Amino acid sequence: MSVDKDTVNKIARLSRIAISDAEADKMVGELNGILAWVEQLAEVDCTGVEPMTAVIPNKLRLRDDVVTDGDVRDKVLANAPAKEGSFFGVPKVIE
Repeated sequence: MSVDKDTVNKIARLSRIAISDAEADKMVGELNGILAWVEQLAEVDCTGVEPMTAVIPNKLRLRDDVVTDGDVRDKVLANAPAKEGSFFGVPKVIE
């Protein structure tokens, strides 16, 4: 696959990037070099290689799910302007 000057100008227009003719000529060579490198990568035999998300192994650091600050319902409800049993009392809303 190769890129020509018309393709570079079209990409620049779609990206809403203003480039001069000299910049477009320079980009033709750079984009063709990038695409050649990608085609070279496609030639690498990677059968038997498992896909990975990172180069180094990442493990999730998990902690035990334990309650550390619970059982303070009475203290919390002491701040409520109205309460109904063990719950906050709120006014009825009817539309």
